Amino acid sequence: MALTLAEAKQLSQDKLTNIVIDEFRKSALLDVMIFDDTVKPQGGESLTYAYNRITTQATAAGRAINSEYGAQETKTTRYTVDLKPFGGSFNLDRVIINHETQVVNHIQFQIEQKIKATRALFADWFINGNSATPTQFDGINKAVTGSSTELEPTTTIDLSTSSNIDTNWKVFLDHLRKLRAKLDGAPSLYMMNTDMFGIFQSVMDRAGINLANKENYGDEVAVWGPSLVMALGDKPGTANPIIGVDAYGETSIYCARIALDGVHGVSPEGSPLVQIYLPDMTVPGAVKLGEVEMVAAVAVKATKSAGVLRGVQIVANGASS
Repeated sequence: MALTLAEAKQLSQDKLTNIVIDEFRKSALLDVMIFDDTVKPQGGESLTYAYNRITTQATAAGRAINSEYGAQETKTTRYTVDLKPFGGSFNLDRVIINHETQVVNHIQFQIEQKIKATRALFADWFINGNSATPTQFDGINKAVTGSSTELEPTTTIDLSTSSNIDTNWKVFLDHLRKLRAKLDGAPSLYMMNTDMFGIFQSVMDRAGINLANKENYGDEVAVWGPSLVMALGDKPGTANPIIGVDAYGETSIYCARIALDGVHGVSPEGSPLVQIYLPDMTVPGAVKLGEVEMVAAVAVKATKSAGVLRGVQIVANGASS
């Protein structure tokens, strides 16, 4: 069974859980994400999702009468991804919980902040995750690096100033459409950092393309054709962008087609996508613990379902690579 957060909310009868899901849905990335909730923990220990990634596409050709087709097979490579628990906890003194309620509900406030951080962590790992770090799952950067959907211009696309945008916006759009052409379908999402998102809007203004805006998310999200365009923001607890800028002032734009045969999330079978653990006020102990947690990972079923455009300069005076 595959679930989105919106569908998980419909299945839940718990008001608090629904509120928590709504908080997670403020991320456009998480809101459109499909989770294949089929991972069965074996003996309570295994959280591994195995799948075959299409690495060579099928071909077709004509044949002469009384001759055979040249045999060719779609090739796949077996991959596994291990689901990871992520989220956070907080401690509150029971006196604060019981008596300091005039200004803010401290439990609600802490839960909202942990959800915000967990959303940011999922977005960070979705792009930059690397299972070489045991607590992380692999992100799409690892999948597309060195693949046919990694597009790096021979010359840096300089959009670092308004005059450079005037000069180079057509080149930028040409490369973005070249990236789109390499994929196996229209991307569900184009993802970039906040500065690149502003420049993207300026490029579209110059091109005379009207970008509609989504208003049901917590952050501004634009719509370009069938795709959402979003800034992923910063890594949790920092001011460092999830999609960074290198020493040359260059950044990247990622895209992904969210689908069960493309890029999707995976989660444990029969488990809520989001779980909260409220402080237990019925047991002794002055300091109460609360937690927010997801258990998930990302699968890239086809190399052509995700891609990246590199070499876009957005910081002025950066040396070209």
